Amino acid sequence: MVKRKVNSCTGLYKCYQCRKPLAGRIGTIFECSHVALHIRLQAKYLIAGSKKGVSANQLHHTLGVILKAAWFMSHRTREAMRFGDFSPFGTDGATVEVDETFIGTRKGSERAKSGHAHMMPVLSFVDRSNGKMRSISIDGTFASAIH
Repeated sequence: MVKRKVNSCTGLYKCYQCRKPLAGRIGTIFECSHVALHIRLQAKYLIAGSKKGVSANQLHHTLGVILKAAWFMSHRTREAMRFGDFSPFGTDGATVEVDETFIGTRKGSERAKSGHAHMMPVLSFVDRSNGKMRSISIDGTFASAIH
C-alpha cells in the first residue's frame, strides 16, 4: 500500500489502491471532530477519571469549547466505555446476586424526613463468574415488580 499526503493541515493520507483517506483518527471516537486532539484527550481523561461523572456543561466551561462539542465528546466517550455484550447472567450455573436499593428522589414527590417513600427503587444484578453488573429502575419493591 502506497500512501500519498492529501492535506498537510489535517494530516490525512490517501491510499493509492483503494483511494480511501487514512489518518490515525479514522475508525475511532475522535473521527469527524474539529476539536483539537489534546482537548479531546483532556475531555476523555476528565470523564473517565471522575467518580460522579462530568456533565457536558462542566466540560464546556473547563475546556473552553462550545456546549455542542462538549456534549458530543462526552457521549462518544461514554459509548466507547460501554460494555458491548448483553449476554444473559448466570450462564453455566453461575451465581447471580440480586439486591434492591433506593436512590434520588421521584419526580413530583416531596422529600420526607425519614423513610424511602420519596426515593426511586433500583434493582441490581451481579454475576459472580465474570464480575459484570447491571442496574435497572423498577416500579416498586413488591415481589411482582421484581419478578
